[in-house]
Amino acid sequence: MLEWIVDPSVWAGLVTLIVLELVLGIDNLVFIAILAEKLPPALRDKARITGLLLALIMRLLLLASISWLSSLITPLFTLAGHPFSARDLIMLTGGVFLLFKATMELNERLEGKDADENPQKRGAKFWPVVAQIVVLDAVFSLDSVITAVGMVDSLAVMMAAVIIAIFLMLLASKPLTRFVNAHPTIVILCLSFLLMIGFSLVADGFGYAIPKGYLYAAIGFSIIIEALNQLAQFNRRRFLSAKSPLRKRTAEAVLRLLRGDPDRSELDSETASLAPDAVESQAIFNKQERMMIARVLGMGQRTVSSIMTSRHDVEHVDLSESPEKIMALLDSNQHTRLVVTDNSDDPLGVVHVIDLLQQALHGISLDIRALIRQPLVFPEQLTLLPALEQFRNARTHFAFVADEFGSIEGVVTLSDVMETIAGNLPNEGENSDPRYDIQQNVDGSWTANGHMPLDDLVMYMALPIDEKREYHTLAGLLMEHMQRVPQAGEEIQIGDTLFRILQVDSHRVQKVQIVPLAVNEEDYASFINP
Repeated sequence: MLEWIVDPSVWAGLVTLIVLELVLGIDNLVFIAILAEKLPPALRDKARITGLLLALIMRLLLLASISWLSSLITPLFTLAGHPFSARDLIMLTGGVFLLFKATMELNERLEGKDADENPQKRGAKFWPVVAQIVVLDAVFSLDSVITAVGMVDSLAVMMAAVIIAIFLMLLASKPLTRFVNAHPTIVILCLSFLLMIGFSLVADGFGYAIPKGYLYAAIGFSIIIEALNQLAQFNRRRFLSAKSPLRKRTAEAVLRLLRGDPDRSELDSETASLAPDAVESQAIFNKQERMMIARVLGMGQRTVSSIMTSRHDVEHVDLSESPEKIMALLDSNQHTRLVVTDNSDDPLGVVHVIDLLQQALHGISLDIRALIRQPLVFPEQLTLLPALEQFRNARTHFAFVADEFGSIEGVVTLSDVMETIAGNLPNEGENSDPRYDIQQNVDGSWTANGHMPLDDLVMYMALPIDEKREYHTLAGLLMEHMQRVPQAGEEIQIGDTLFRILQVDSHRVQKVQIVPLAVNEEDYASFINP
């Protein structure tokens, strides 16, 4: 009874049949993957498993009826000199059905219908999809079972091979389905394979047998080419991810969409679809709108330290000063809040001007110390979106910015955050904010303040800046490359840009002339209204 265990021919036949069943079942798996994707996510695994289990039952029933199976090759009728058997009719029906389904699927994907979550995709029903899987599996099962009958005499070996092959296909079906549906080019390639297999089935039904080796050679060659293509895309995504984060690349793609820029050189498959082949005249938004959207998209990367007012530039009330000097400062003040110190650079807090007004209206003598409030304190690496949320929750418009040692580096207000979107919003009679002090010269160069943030400066011109930099201003860029405090009259070239230092006061870079040495592909000046 157990002689077959030590019979090498039985094991050789079993292994050969398993391999053949897997090879002949690949096209079945591909078709299941494409059909199951039409169903809601909760039903896809159930449809896939149900289809393969029905395939197992069908193949075991076919093997159990070998005598009936052999009768399928008996000619039933003759047409145009060619005898047609039941097997030929099954092959013809399955081939035509496969050609029809593959053509319809190709039409949906090439026309872009599947990208819109069309009603046909949303309305796919479980059992109709399973029925389609069973119909095609009947054709594929017939082919594989006939192959098994021709190779092995033992029914037990054939059934064991079918069971093992279906079990392996069950294990491979889910990752294969996920991989196929995650790569649109793979889906198109698989549908092309199904067209080729459907054509071969029709030809086989008419008595023109196409050697399987030719089909698998063509499929294998196409798979190798597609594997190289996927490898190239993977390397491209890895290069772009190392160069800049996906968020920034997506923002750049959106800006290309807004201004109708056809340049796709720095896009990958995750963002390229956002950039149409259009020209500037077809841009959807005008320059000012694009400028604001660009700033909104950049808020996720900007930190509060990049927009804060340095503590050296903050007007403050020193309680140790004489009352006359304090009153003169209050008289010239144009801010709604004042930073208060006491003979030190460390602030005690802030005073609201409205509180000072209420003191005066009630006839109370000036007492600034009694009105001091503690504002929010932001870490210097806090990004703008969480800062905006904290402003909203605290119902305040003012915050200190502290470094890792707890030292106050500057102040930031809600107006500073809004200016990152709308640009400079000066008050009446207010002096020019150095963070927005930039002018274009007649010769095409620019004169900018050293305190200008790099995130704003790149809106006017292309600059080679490091995404992981620890500095935020033009002065910081120059100091990073020179490794010292620049002196007036010095020049330094960074990339294709020449920087000429015009003015330095007390180690602070005040004015810098920026001269582009090469014509940029993008006209950054068109982003703004000078």
